[in-house]
This record gives sequence, structure tokens and C-alpha cells, in this order.
Amino acid sequence: MTILLDELVAQALDRRAPTRDAAHALLTDEFEVLDVVAAAARVRRHFFGNRVKLNTIINMKSGLCPEDCTYCSQRLGSTSDILKYSWIKPDEAAEAADRAARAGAKRICLVASGRGPGQRDLGRVSETIEAIRAKQPDVEICACLGLLQEGQAEQLRDSGVHAYSHNLNTNEARYADICSTHTFDDRANTVRKATSAGLSPCSGAIFGMGESDADVVDMAFELRELDPDSVPVNFLIPMEGTPLGTDWHLTPQRCLRILSLFRFFFPDVELRLAGGREIHLRSQQPLALHVVNSIFLGDYLTSEGASGNDDRQLIADAGFTIEGTDEQTLPDARHDLVAIRRRGVGTDQPSNA
Repeated sequence: MTILLDELVAQALDRRAPTRDAAHALLTDEFEVLDVVAAAARVRRHFFGNRVKLNTIINMKSGLCPEDCTYCSQRLGSTSDILKYSWIKPDEAAEAADRAARAGAKRICLVASGRGPGQRDLGRVSETIEAIRAKQPDVEICACLGLLQEGQAEQLRDSGVHAYSHNLNTNEARYADICSTHTFDDRANTVRKATSAGLSPCSGAIFGMGESDADVVDMAFELRELDPDSVPVNFLIPMEGTPLGTDWHLTPQRCLRILSLFRFFFPDVELRLAGGREIHLRSQQPLALHVVNSIFLGDYLTSEGASGNDDRQLIADAGFTIEGTDEQTLPDARHDLVAIRRRGVGTDQPSNA
């Protein structure tokens, strides 16, 4: 067993994904959960040392979404007793961003409910970014506005957006089980649009929605095909008033195994512990920090998170430090892995087919 975990570590340090069989093994009792975490921690330390990146969410438009995602309290038909409001003013968002940045947040995530942004919405985002930059010129700005139409990613890039976040949420085979108003391909294509426009792609998943081990592994392979720079791992917050409001399938051990699996699939990528960590990992959150290198600070979209003071204490007590805005999150580019084609069509050399 130890040999296989050592092999997985060696593969991850070489940026190679686990085999499907090995990935399944990480989710089962074939390995002790602490052994799995310790192996994933070796990969985390190699690429990210002891740094933890802090991110914060600003919910610019809450509730009344026309999409029917079963996990979401903002969905069409939701009876959840959440905050509902239209677009907040740029100054209000800038004040929240300033407060979060002074508390240690390196990335500000601007989120709005809805299927996708209209032209007026993109203007609002641009004004908000300008207001944020006036107070905090060095923070990263991430936008999460739903499905993108042609040309919108480029507009966001030109307005100062650094990254675009759009989670796949679950694997392709199960997607119709959690949403009927758009498809898995719709989501994947939005991530591709963001990447093509030069935005840093951010895409992850939600676990705890009844998925099998095979679904978790499929999700990891499907996400890896999109080559994201950051991968948020959410654990379902079962909100009353949603179809999944009574689904409590997760244990801290299950969460740790999933996080470790994703570290092996995304060894040099910002792996972010996102929604649901407080209620599902509970006292095991310090162990999770040995696997992930990024967390959300403060509240989520419609639910409250731990206090900033508690999270900063958690990070310090676990022996980690908060990553500053002047520090690099992702490892150095590996130009040695890129080989310029000198053979095949257009040359006098045969291809390698």
C-alpha cells in the first residue's frame, strides 16, 4: 500500500494524473485516510510550501435565478429564506473588497446570480472593478456571472478581470440529475471561452449530492481536461427550501479523501477549500489545510462562514502562513515541458504518429 501511495506522489510531482483504479482506491478503505492525507500533503508542500491563499466572495446580485440547479438556494422555485436583492452599488462592493483585502484576501470574487450577464451587467462589473482598484490596486479580481456569450470574456478581460469562475459542479453523466435549464457542455464551453480570452480559468465541483466514487473520479478527469488554474472544491450545504435540503451524505473523512484525490489530479494548481467546509469538515479543517493551498475567507453566497479571526487563527495554529499579494500563487511555468513542433506536415521530417 505504501509503495502505491509513494508512486502516486512521484507521479503528481511529475504532474501526471493517477490511473482510474488508483483514484478509486484513494476514496475507499484500501488506504487509511491519514496516510492518504499525508501523501497528498507531500505534493502540496512541494508546489506551494506552507502558504495559504485567501479569497473572498462578494455577492453582487442575490436570488431570483431562472436556472433550476437543485443544490442552489437561489434557484428557480426555491423557498429558502435567503437574502434577495438586485445589483449592489460599486461603492458598496468596493468597501467590502477593501475590508476583505485588509483582512488578508488576495482574490476578490464578484458573483451574480442568473443564467449569464447582459451588456448592462458587464458595465456594472466594469464600474465595480474600477471602484475596487481605487482602494486595492493589487488584488486579483475574479468574476462569476454564469454562462458567457461570444465576446463577453474578452470584455471582462479588458475591464480588469483576472480570472473567471464557472464550476462544472458534477460529472457529465449526472449533470441532468441536478439541472435541466442548461447542460454540462454549456458550463464546459464557458470555461473554454474564458481560457481562450486569456482569463485565468477557475472551475470546480460540489460534492455531497449523492455521487458515487465513480462519479467523483469522472469529475476529476473531466475537470483536468479543461486545465484550470484553480479548482474550488465545495461540499453541499443542504439549504431548506431546495430539492437537496435534506441530503447529508458527507463525513469529515469522506471530504478529506476527495480533497486528497483532487490534489493528486491537480498537483500544481490552486486547490481551494470552498463552501461547506465548516459544517462537514468541522474540527478536521486543519488537516484539510495540509492538502489544499487556498480557502474562502468570510461568508459565502447565501450562507455564513467562519469569522476571519477564526480562520486566520486556524491557519496559524496549523503551521501555515497567509500568502501576500506580492507572492506568486502558481508554480513557475514549465517551459521545459513544451516542445516546439519540428516534424510532420510542413517539414521534411516524418511525424511521430
